[in-house]
Amino acid sequence: MAAFVTGAAGFIGLAVTEALLTRGERVIGFDLFPVSEQAKRTFAGLPGRFEQVMGDICDAEGLKVALRQSDANCVLHLAAVTAGASREIADPVGIVRVNIGGAAATLEAAAACGIRRVVHLSSGSVYGSSGRDVDLLTEDTPLRPEQLYGITKQASEAVALRLADLHRLDLSIGRLGTCFGRWEYATRARDTPSVPYQVVQAARSGIAVILPRSHLRDWLYARDAAAAVHELLYARTRRHRVYNLAAGFMWSIADFCARLQQVRSGFEWRFARPGEQANIDYYAPYDRSAMAIERLRGDTAFLPRYNLAEALADYLQWLGPACDPVSRYGGTPS
Repeated sequence: MAAFVTGAAGFIGLAVTEALLTRGERVIGFDLFPVSEQAKRTFAGLPGRFEQVMGDICDAEGLKVALRQSDANCVLHLAAVTAGASREIADPVGIVRVNIGGAAATLEAAAACGIRRVVHLSSGSVYGSSGRDVDLLTEDTPLRPEQLYGITKQASEAVALRLADLHRLDLSIGRLGTCFGRWEYATRARDTPSVPYQVVQAARSGIAVILPRSHLRDWLYARDAAAAVHELLYARTRRHRVYNLAAGFMWSIADFCARLQQVRSGFEWRFARPGEQANIDYYAPYDRSAMAIERLRGDTAFLPRYNLAEALADYLQWLGPACDPVSRYGGTPS
């Protein structure tokens, strides 16, 4: 198959592209910005073929032209702005334009080009405050997003479902859990870098980490996230239209720091003392409940492979000794 991937130069876009290329598939990566040099080198050594197409997800006509010329037979829509509070204040229209308008443009382009199979990547952020009200977040849990990112992701799901019905598209929606790991960079469209990313960058810069609290969550390693997307894309039996794409197990950031301390000499961490400011941002004062993956496991062959130790080992190997300890990529929607 040939997959047209929007947001291909972003965090999960790169991870998904790597997974598809590893399986020998052809990937047409559509993005406003080029993929990183590191990604180009990696992709060139994989069995599949990567083709980069530059374009704006908000340019509906340009997107149609790119998709039609790609000769793709499926679409993975990953492009999004992961907005923080500052961007919510400064550019709410831009967030809505990319996250909702981009989804509409992608579904419309797929329909216009005769491509039926579409996977729209959403986020666990759509659950919002429900993440502190229930023990387990299933696909039927009420959606109560609290920030514009989750709000626009919820709206994009509704838009995608409606357009899929109108155009008779074969649509699956994947609500992605909290991801970290290889291919995560600080980019212009990603305001909220993952907590493990923050910790690792501090360690590489020789900065002692001060945590607000332990922070238990079902952290999803990037390779497992990409595998979940791949399984959803090619699943033969799909009894549902919406699936959680998550890890299925939990560990804490305190566990992560303890493990990092074991394998990285000189790394120091501790909890913030009363009244002391932490230097790691958790973005919320509570720990969100885990996302259920029984639906995904029931309809696909997805099986998470990366526990804490395996994920950290792969992540540090990918970073390598020559990798910059700070942002090294100017970025794109991810």
